[in-house]
Amino acid sequence: MAITAAMVKELREMTGAGMMDCKKALTKTDGDMDAAVEFLRENGLAKAVKKAGRIAAEGLCKVMVTDDAKSAVVVEVNAETDFVAKNEKFQGYVAQVAEQALETSAADIDAFLAEPWKFDTSVTVKEALAGQIAVIGENMNIRRFQQVKEENGFVASYTHMGGKIGVLVDVETDVVNDAVKEMAKNVAMQIAALKPQYTSRDEVDANYIEHEKEILLAQIKNDPKESQKPEKVIQGMINGRINKELKEICLMDQVYVKAEDGKQSVAKYVEQVAKENGAKITVKGFVRFETGDGIEKKEEDFAAEVAKQMGM
Repeated sequence: MAITAAMVKELREMTGAGMMDCKKALTKTDGDMDAAVEFLRENGLAKAVKKAGRIAAEGLCKVMVTDDAKSAVVVEVNAETDFVAKNEKFQGYVAQVAEQALETSAADIDAFLAEPWKFDTSVTVKEALAGQIAVIGENMNIRRFQQVKEENGFVASYTHMGGKIGVLVDVETDVVNDAVKEMAKNVAMQIAALKPQYTSRDEVDANYIEHEKEILLAQIKNDPKESQKPEKVIQGMINGRINKELKEICLMDQVYVKAEDGKQSVAKYVEQVAKENGAKITVKGFVRFETGDGIEKKEEDFAAEVAKQMGM
């Protein structure tokens, strides 16, 4: 029986197996779709589909930087359990994903998944992932990646908690020495620990600030004591609270965690290092990935599961 492209497409959609594997299965089974599905399952090639519904919220964030530190990438690859995340095979695979992501020109994760896999160009990144799922035995997901490039300086990196958090910092500078590199690493550690949302307050949307002011004003108006205060005092209170919030969410406004006086901001720390090294330094931006951030983890009720299995 002639194997058509439509048959291969249908089998691929049913099983998630690679195109060539689907064609081979159909050829082996003389075009019998059900038999082809069984062939793929027996060979572990359709195993990924059975696991696709499981929530993969554990895993690793991996950073990779070029030798000249001009380009870097951070990727997040998820698995179902922390046990697998600590597995050497999984860690080796994540390193390969990072290596591919460092060189990719893909604009988004879908384009990245459709690329030929660097370590076996006969399959795509997505097909190679399906193969890993079959081998490791858990649902896995290449969730995201982000590159950072800096020609006029360097990209610093930091990994926290064995890969739970990955950070990249874009540093523009005319001096690159050990002191400046140490400063960049300290800033990366700050980002990992305090989770800023913006580099500086210049990045904060004006509409967001206005909205926050409206909420604060409403809170004050609803307080019998505070609502009686003069308008000038109320506006001062609002601006004070906004500034306090910005100091928490903007990296450069945050108190530097290693500050000896407990007051020095990150901006002042960077300024101090620049002055001591005769450099012009600008922290242009950062990327912070945290494993499973924003993924709703399924809470397993063990007792209920046992009861269900026993028909109770």
